[in-house]
Amino acid sequence: MSYASLAQAARDLERHGQLVRIKEEVDPYLEMATIHLRVHAAGGPALLFERVKGSPFPALSNLYGTKARTEWLFRYTLRRVKQVIELKKDPTQALLNPWSYRAAPFTALKALPRRVYGRVPVQYRRTHISALPQIVCWPMDGGAFITLPQVLTLPPGSRNIMQSNLGMYRIQLSGNAYVPDREVGMHYQLHRGIGVHHAAYNQSDLPFRASIFVGGPPAHAFAAIMPLPEGLSELTFAGMLGGRRFRYKWHGGYILSADADFVITGIIRKDLKKPEGPFGDHLGYYSLQHDFPVMEVEEVWHRKDAIWHFTVVGRPPQEDSSFGWLIHELVEPLTPAEFPGIHELHAVDEAGVHPLLLAIGSERYMPFREKKPEELLTQANHLLGKGQTSLAKYLFIAERNDAPQLRTYDTQAFFRHLLQRVDFSRDLHFYTHTTIDTLDYSGTGWNEGSKLVIAVCGPTRRQLSTQLPATFNLPKGFSNPQLIQPGILAVEGPTFSHPDGYAQAAHLADHLGRHDMQGLPLVVLCDDANFVAASWANFLWVTFTRSNPSHDVHGAQAQCVHKHWRCQVPLLIDARIKPHHAPPLELDPTVAQRVANRFFRKGKPLAQWG
Repeated sequence: MSYASLAQAARDLERHGQLVRIKEEVDPYLEMATIHLRVHAAGGPALLFERVKGSPFPALSNLYGTKARTEWLFRYTLRRVKQVIELKKDPTQALLNPWSYRAAPFTALKALPRRVYGRVPVQYRRTHISALPQIVCWPMDGGAFITLPQVLTLPPGSRNIMQSNLGMYRIQLSGNAYVPDREVGMHYQLHRGIGVHHAAYNQSDLPFRASIFVGGPPAHAFAAIMPLPEGLSELTFAGMLGGRRFRYKWHGGYILSADADFVITGIIRKDLKKPEGPFGDHLGYYSLQHDFPVMEVEEVWHRKDAIWHFTVVGRPPQEDSSFGWLIHELVEPLTPAEFPGIHELHAVDEAGVHPLLLAIGSERYMPFREKKPEELLTQANHLLGKGQTSLAKYLFIAERNDAPQLRTYDTQAFFRHLLQRVDFSRDLHFYTHTTIDTLDYSGTGWNEGSKLVIAVCGPTRRQLSTQLPATFNLPKGFSNPQLIQPGILAVEGPTFSHPDGYAQAAHLADHLGRHDMQGLPLVVLCDDANFVAASWANFLWVTFTRSNPSHDVHGAQAQCVHKHWRCQVPLLIDARIKPHHAPPLELDPTVAQRVANRFFRKGKPLAQWG
């Protein structure tokens, strides 16, 4: 079954008990997001808000709210798309197993976008920006945003749909200095295809036209975040995963998605930027206000049965975590070909995705002598020099043959393996004054920070402990040591302040080095050790979103030898909140209580998901 519209997918979910209609009027300012977050956290259904205050359009969220539902939405196409990807990796499989791969050519045909003529469903009627659901998710957000946009652009002078780029770039609909109904903000980050087009238009006299799609078949939003090679249109993937060719029409110099629920067309001003944000983002913090391009709106179209598709992002896991899971399911077979020697990759969702990347590689350079990280470093450099993996801040890579059963998705086991083998005098490799994820404010500036590679191979060096050393004590100002898992300790410290904060962390590392800390080689300095130790997810989130390796990694007896920084046990990561960090996301307590009373108490429409 292929869906021709978002409404068709919603009806299918409802028939199978996977969608709940909310008939009461709901305020798009914080209320809708608060409901979504609570239902998502409970593993609940998709939500169709029938009456959105201030808008004539219903809105749908939590469509991809669980891995099971995401897989179910693409139940008729997912296996066939995987087969096409498998054949890309090894075309000989079609010759060896022709019957098994018999559907692959037909799936590939769905990749070709189909141009249509005449009136299309999305041209049912025009509307304006202020009539769209003005959804504000977090209290400090700068206005209403489109959280699941599909932004389509073409290179200057091109009308070849196969040269298009479809990306999910945040769109601010209101607030700040945007002219109501005439301007929207266009936020995009490093390693985004639209940037290539923008650079080309800057060298051209042609207007930079863009089309923003909202809704449509569920495969279309997913295609907008699929990491495809530059030059390969995401519309091809939308067709394969949706089981239906992407239908489009040219109108007034713009491409309209025939099956979208809404299309906004306009021109991105090459010479104009305005403040965009703040916005509660997927690291669990606000991305702050910065100048970004502006799109001058020309037309806003919608279909007759239009549904506004949105999500709420915040500290992971959230609905968009299902995107990461499905991407991994699809592209995992291509990893060895894309990154020779790499067997497995995992961008850790609980740590905010880009802050922590785990990898399993190969060490084959010198098999006739004692192993040490050599090829692993080549592979690490490849990962940090290509595409989305280049945004990793911490990259931990282990050698496959040391533990063939090791998997990157078992993050606790991976950390145990790493800490048992790491040699802090050899295995730490820093990259300073480099780029990091736009949303990560732990660095020295916007998009600026550092990276740390820890590459390990060889036999076990130490046994990890779940107990403090007999002589353990803390210097004045530090307290509440909490064991997180074997080998990892959290310690509370004083509130970080300049210029003393870095010296405090270094002092603590040296103090601990005077004790027998071999069994506890990793120490996290934090503001609340009870919170960090309460769950493995808390440890990952706090440690890797609140630290900048070059500034916040310390160690006992640290020294720099021939430009190589090294230390003895323990290694200490200062994950205290720093004055330059963005604030973490918190719900408005008044709105949360109001939503609880209206929707989640006994007898209320969402009581079972409370």
